[in-house]
Amino acid sequence: METRVTEIASGIYRLSTFVDRANLTFNVFVVDGEEPLLFHTGMRSIFPLVSEALARVMKPERLRWITFSHYEGDECGAMNDWLALAPGAEVAHGPIGVRTSIGDQAARPPRMLADGEVLDLGGKRMLRIETPHVPHGWDAGLFFEETTKTLLCSDLFTAYGACADITESDVVEPALAADRQSGATCVTPATGPTLRKLADLEPSLLAPMHASAFAGDGAAALRALAASYEERILAAAK
Repeated sequence: METRVTEIASGIYRLSTFVDRANLTFNVFVVDGEEPLLFHTGMRSIFPLVSEALARVMKPERLRWITFSHYEGDECGAMNDWLALAPGAEVAHGPIGVRTSIGDQAARPPRMLADGEVLDLGGKRMLRIETPHVPHGWDAGLFFEETTKTLLCSDLFTAYGACADITESDVVEPALAADRQSGATCVTPATGPTLRKLADLEPSLLAPMHASAFAGDGAAALRALAASYEERILAAAK
């Protein structure tokens, strides 16, 4: 395995590791600024690869914030490894995540973020959006970097197989195909409205954990995904 590093937007780096046995790419994102932020920690098993890759961009000990969408191995498995590497770093998450898992599991007390709170990194602004059960997990939440209009969207738009670093091709159909195979998305009556709330941010770049970064009309992709999930609910109700 190897971890590739790509700057997908100004000061935003995608650290990408393809794991053949899972036929899946695992992406970690670093948002640089005066207080750099890591989104996703990756699994503990790939921490040596990912931390070495980050060292090609910046000194890992510069990290100030460590965060992720929801409590799961690929989202936060290496959380304490990163905390050990970056002594000034602090985990930040929403109230549900902090109270149910992270407050107990993190090696240092985490910072609790409110829905709609902005972390000012100095040069970058990270908006925290609570998205319970989207894509899954009661504690789920995403981040929108306001200056580059980048949505860090976790498991949304997951696609199987090795993938390009950045694409302008359709990302909706591959995501729906992957979801039919895995059933990973928690589809509820709140899924569509939550995705449309994200679309209203008008992201110009989508940064998923398990797929290429998508440069294009992120809002249209999110609304198409919402419509597809709502069709699934209607079909199931017949």
